[in-house]
Amino acid sequence: MGQGVSRRPVAFRVDGVRLAGLWIEPERAAPGALPLVFLHEGLGSIAQWTSRGRDVPAEIAAATGCPALVYERQGFGASDPLDRPRADDYLYDEAWRVMPQVLDQAGIGRCIPIGHSDGGSIALMFAARHPERVAALVSEAAHVIVEDITLVGIRAARDQYAPPDSRLRAALARYHGDKTEATFSGWADVWLRPGFAAMDMCPHLAGLTAPLLALQGADDEYGSPRQLELIAAHVGGPVETWLVPDCGHAPHFQAHDAVVPRIVDFVRRAVG
Repeated sequence: MGQGVSRRPVAFRVDGVRLAGLWIEPERAAPGALPLVFLHEGLGSIAQWTSRGRDVPAEIAAATGCPALVYERQGFGASDPLDRPRADDYLYDEAWRVMPQVLDQAGIGRCIPIGHSDGGSIALMFAARHPERVAALVSEAAHVIVEDITLVGIRAARDQYAPPDSRLRAALARYHGDKTEATFSGWADVWLRPGFAAMDMCPHLAGLTAPLLALQGADDEYGSPRQLELIAAHVGGPVETWLVPDCGHAPHFQAHDAVVPRIVDFVRRAVG
């Protein structure tokens, strides 16, 4: 998997902010294929969908025959840096203000979002607000509430990042360059802010009526199985949940050989 695609850099401008993107086209397009839209994690980027010799968006695009858009939110990768601290409602803002404009500029109407962690939460909220634009949805390690395990995991990551010579700091710098400090603090600070603890996306989920595959690692260091339970209890459409065994926060890498084929099968069924 991962071969048989072409890649083209693209860029978008939302309210004056430049966002970097990558358009992936399969060599063999499926009849009636809908675009996949990949939404990265809270410290992620386009390049971080690729690891250990795997290129997850390219693999899924090639296997399904669907084109794919991968883009970086403000403050990440090659997109413009943050110009202010993130607000408590930043996930909703990304879902309800930014993502629709990106899709409009990309010429995408209906699509299949595939989101990881923060990206999964954004995908859920986008689908709930814009059900007419979502044919199906994959959420991976999404958060719809803030749990104690989430805060413990973020505090641990903050401690790992703190030393000037930390491996986490160096790893993130490869993707975010001179934005790394703002990228990390822009994620950790808002989640650890007292006011953010009240975040609850469940009241919005009834608007999500498209078929949903919601998955999470059984050993996710940032969330418990309650996230999947709440998603399944509140969405307004059909949902498949999967607690992936022996897996942490990044199932598409940590359980790649099981997770990616499951996503491919789900997308194929969604596009008919």
